[in-house]
Amino acid sequence: MSFTDSPKTLQQAIVHFADPDNCVAYMVERRWPDGVVKCPTCGSDKVTFIAKRRVWQCKTRHAKCQFSVKVGTIMEDSPIPLDKWLMSMWMVANCRNGVSSHEIARSIAVTQKSAWFMLHRIRLAMKARDMGTKLGSNDGGEVEVDEAFVGGKPRNMHQSRRLALGQADHKTAVIGIIDRETREVRAKVVPNVKRETLQKEILKNVKYGSSVYTDQAVAYDTLKHKYIHDTVNHAETYVNGRVHTNSLENFWSLMKRNLAGTYVAVEPFHLDRYIDEQAFRFNNRIGVSDAQRLAKVADQLLGLRLTYAELTGKNATAAGKF
Repeated sequence: MSFTDSPKTLQQAIVHFADPDNCVAYMVERRWPDGVVKCPTCGSDKVTFIAKRRVWQCKTRHAKCQFSVKVGTIMEDSPIPLDKWLMSMWMVANCRNGVSSHEIARSIAVTQKSAWFMLHRIRLAMKARDMGTKLGSNDGGEVEVDEAFVGGKPRNMHQSRRLALGQADHKTAVIGIIDRETREVRAKVVPNVKRETLQKEILKNVKYGSSVYTDQAVAYDTLKHKYIHDTVNHAETYVNGRVHTNSLENFWSLMKRNLAGTYVAVEPFHLDRYIDEQAFRFNNRIGVSDAQRLAKVADQLLGLRLTYAELTGKNATAAGKF
């Protein structure tokens, strides 16, 4: 199936992916663009397709010589069929305000627990793979940097929740960086907003020589050694010529509205994935069709794994390795 033949709307996608063969063909095109299916275990292209079960048989004798398109992706070992996975990917990639696990559960007829697990695995695939690239440019490309705090107010929490938090800070710190030229945003949870923490992220993500705009927080006061650094005093104004952080404020507003309106309550342990979801839609909002957003998520499924034990914190293994 070529891209021009792929569904363009949700209604077309429902009809198209109702055929299991279309689902397999779509994922084969994503995993093996050259059309040559290879065994994920040994890499051999000497495989035979078993149409009745929609799996391949590798002619080389080894463990796991039979495989499906799910093997080696976030969908591996999932009994949920491909059509439900693809519909869930379509919805979470294209619903501007996100979609809750309860909504997914009702829409594709799975339990809420299964839908919640599916959504977190899809968010893992939505995580940006910057591959070492940096924002800005060495000749003064404009970049905005800002931090935000995400979390509910203690007065709105149940008493047991307030007692569990104790004297700990109930807000989670997040840093955001946006390139004004490419309109790409990067955001992640950070342990605190100390100078060394924030500047480490800036040095990692922004090219030396870029024009970096921030507020007047003391954590940014030594950026001038590596960047063209200008600040805006939010106590007096939000814009000083080209110097402002309004693009990031827009992203924070969208993210917080999404969290409060759709997901309602998000644990800090999972917040990074919700931020990745919002950043994916933000970075692919202009000039990208719904079908292209689905294709981009599907293209990033390979090489990722997230188990339920990792998701719920029942083991210490890092999740989401490439």
